[in-house]
Amino acid sequence: MKGNTTFSFILLLLLLAVLTTAGAGLPFACDPRDSATHTLPFCTTGLRIEERVKDLIGRLTLQEKVKLLANNAAAVPRLGIKEYEWWSEALHGVSNVGPGTKFGGEFPGATSFPQVITTAASFNVSLWEKIGEVVSDEARAMYNGGMGGLTYWSPNVNIFRDPRWGRGQETPGEDPVVAAKYAASYVRGLQGTDAGGRLKVAACCKHYTAYDLDNWAGVDRFHFNAKVSQQDIKDTFDIPFRSCVMEGKVASVMCSYNQVNGVPTCADPKLLRGTVRGSWRLDGYIVSDCDSVGVFYDNQHYASTPEEAVADAIKAGLDLDCGPFLSVHTENAVQRGLLNEADINLALYNTITVQMRLGMFDGEPSAQPYGNLGPKDVCTPAHQELALEAARQGIVLLKNEGSVLPLSPRRHHPYAVIGPNSDVTVTMIGNYAGVACGYTTPLQGISAYSRTIHQPGCAEVACADDALFGGAIQAARRADATIMVMGLDQSIEAEFRDRAGLMLPGRQQELISKVSAASKGPTILVLMSGGPIDISFAKNDPRIAAILWVGYPGQAGGAAIADVLFGTHNPGGKLPMTWYPQEYLNNLPMTTMDMRADPSRNYPGRTYRFYKGPVVYPFGHGMSYTSFVHTIADAPKVVSVPVDGRHHSNTTVVSSKSIRVTHARCNRLSLVVSVDVRNTGSKDGSHTLLVFSTPPRGLGAPHKQLITFEKVKVAAGGQERVPIKIHVCKYLSVVDGAGVRRIPMGEHALHIGDIRHAISLEAQTLGVIKS
Repeated sequence: MKGNTTFSFILLLLLLAVLTTAGAGLPFACDPRDSATHTLPFCTTGLRIEERVKDLIGRLTLQEKVKLLANNAAAVPRLGIKEYEWWSEALHGVSNVGPGTKFGGEFPGATSFPQVITTAASFNVSLWEKIGEVVSDEARAMYNGGMGGLTYWSPNVNIFRDPRWGRGQETPGEDPVVAAKYAASYVRGLQGTDAGGRLKVAACCKHYTAYDLDNWAGVDRFHFNAKVSQQDIKDTFDIPFRSCVMEGKVASVMCSYNQVNGVPTCADPKLLRGTVRGSWRLDGYIVSDCDSVGVFYDNQHYASTPEEAVADAIKAGLDLDCGPFLSVHTENAVQRGLLNEADINLALYNTITVQMRLGMFDGEPSAQPYGNLGPKDVCTPAHQELALEAARQGIVLLKNEGSVLPLSPRRHHPYAVIGPNSDVTVTMIGNYAGVACGYTTPLQGISAYSRTIHQPGCAEVACADDALFGGAIQAARRADATIMVMGLDQSIEAEFRDRAGLMLPGRQQELISKVSAASKGPTILVLMSGGPIDISFAKNDPRIAAILWVGYPGQAGGAAIADVLFGTHNPGGKLPMTWYPQEYLNNLPMTTMDMRADPSRNYPGRTYRFYKGPVVYPFGHGMSYTSFVHTIADAPKVVSVPVDGRHHSNTTVVSSKSIRVTHARCNRLSLVVSVDVRNTGSKDGSHTLLVFSTPPRGLGAPHKQLITFEKVKVAAGGQERVPIKIHVCKYLSVVDGAGVRRIPMGEHALHIGDIRHAISLEAQTLGVIKS
């Protein structure tokens, strides 16, 4: 009997394995083998999606509908619909942070690209979209294999407003234009560009809005009320979300934990129904940050009962709850008359429509577009090469005295490699990461070029003592040059972990200074971090000849660092955020949201657009191993701005201080500036052309703002002409104190590198301009 039992057990295991494998390719719904459901209208692919969605909703009971309002949506067995986990993450690669995706079996890992702040430093729009395409290929492959979802709550496009924010690493930086272009590009890459409205995966732009504080000085994101002016909402915080929806056509927007001016964002109809779905015309669903509805009930005490909280959220425009709150309390809210079943139907219409666009109701997955993607399409050599290239492009050369970089490979005389981040793996991929295909540490990357002597110097980035200083100092004395890989990690900056200050942790600065003083050759400082660090001491120390910022460079970070150090790659990254001195924080509570400076209270203002004080390194700073010279080849000096005929009465040209954007004829109102970029050095290089504008004074305009950027490759000794298209209404306008976007008339100064060009805007009107 024992033998028969063992044999039966083995058969059972084999059967389970077969069922598990078979389940990977089974349809989410509308299985053609299910005669009871596959002919129903919601399964009929020949019908319009709107008809199919309405048919499905009409077949659901209230109890079934309510169970579909949570991220772990319940199955509806009688209609052949499986359970679905909405929560997956793909910030910079497929992640297992959300429960919708897991690694194992045929999918042991996925390509882990650099953290977003690093990728943003490339200022390369086509790279951002390409990364999105690769991530979504791998996501679809994992879905086809039963290991992932299709709804990814990425990207994070919040503005990196305060340098202490632990989640700043997840964002494209402090500038609204950069964040907006990143948002649209990455979303297009993730979702695909199917003309029929089909989605490869569904992206989600988060966290709407004014969300940029996690836990600072006793204030956390669950209790924070962000007091924000309409000027700052329209001028800064809305910009990337608007682009995400209107240009990227994103399938989802996530509301945030915090309140904005006293109202939880997930219960604010002006933000959700009015702006996201109304003004911007979101074609998709709105989801809460996880447990946000419970947070505004339990922590913020915004509603008196759970049912009222549910009603507030759904009536405001929330469609899906990351968490159990809606699924637990919505039925009672309906029974108490606080909600109509029609309100729930509308929420389900938005979520199920996205599932339909993903093909989840189209039957056999293998017969659908992207159905051929599988394990062979994850961690491919091409994908891993793109991760390496993205890391190279995101590295920023901050300092290079005496052109000490690039280094020469040495096989006989060693380089010292020192620091707590010198031989790390998972540190390089930052937060919201998955399991990488593999890792190349900085030490491994450098060792591929040269003989090395390795000493950590500190046991970890906290660097609490000097126990390991001696070995590091001795290594530096023996080496021809010293490479110190220092900085931060997730123990210092992370979700729910804002920084107290901007200095290097613990005794890192002391270690750097002692090692550089002892080093036989030059010292090169390599910094891993998501946020800026006050390294004024290193910037001003002649013994520290070069400084690189590498962010969190992803799975291939060590190889990319070495390629830059030894000149295989010419660095071209630019800082996507300002690096401030520690003193900048003296009059800057994280809880004060104002972007503009206020001298009356010694408030310094935020980001390069509004802060005029001293910096360690400015936004947009980044050096190269070659040099570039800019020349304006062609540009207008005067541009007429026509005013809509409804706002004038006779044919004259008048001057006005500003024109409302809604009153101008914005269609095709753009100008082109042609810039010649000449490489005057001896190395080929990629160059980011940053175009800033200084508007006329008044209206609370930024003293300087990025209006566009272009990436160009220029051979050594060569020259390239770059046409720069500037949409006047979009990029030469500013937002006034009432939150109204206006085009200031008069001189706008364009700054491109070290050149300046003035363009005068003149109102062309047929009468008096109405305000």
